[in-house]
Amino acid sequence: MDDVLKIILAIVGVILVLLLFFAVWYISVLNDLRRMKVKIDESESSIDVALTKRFDLLTKMVSATKGYAKHEQETLEKVIAMRQPGSTASIKEKSEFANEITRGLNSLNVVVEQYPDLKANTTFLKLQDASMEVEENLQAARRFYNSNVRIYNQKVVVFPSNFVAKRRGFAERDFFEAEEAKRADVKFDF
Repeated sequence: MDDVLKIILAIVGVILVLLLFFAVWYISVLNDLRRMKVKIDESESSIDVALTKRFDLLTKMVSATKGYAKHEQETLEKVIAMRQPGSTASIKEKSEFANEITRGLNSLNVVVEQYPDLKANTTFLKLQDASMEVEENLQAARRFYNSNVRIYNQKVVVFPSNFVAKRRGFAERDFFEAEEAKRADVKFDF
């Protein structure tokens, strides 16, 4: 009888160790998923900051350009009329806003090409340099966001962490994607 009791206690002990190991693993994966969500939210906020800076800079560029391009009023009014999405907007809405701003910048560049005096204006040149810096920051923020989303989405869909993710309601997040025009091949027309 003593041997049977020892075997039963050993089996119960192994089961308890396995349950403890499973509980620790489950909590660890759950905490990783939560940390990743926070990191994604933080990186999305970085995109918001860069978009806000871009919008503010574009507004200043429009103001600087107005005096030089009065008859391009429609383009300028369209750029000014753009409204920045709120912080609760989805990543898709933010992406669409970024695409609108890009189209506005492209229109503004056409205006600049038509007015050589504007290109020579030191204020405008400083704004252009600042615009390039903001664009680089925005690209970095997008890459950082997409990197975090990639890592998180892998955890959500790959076994065994997907076991925890499904049970706790973690869903895949959307990537910040480039607009269709930027995916096309660049054509050089000399």
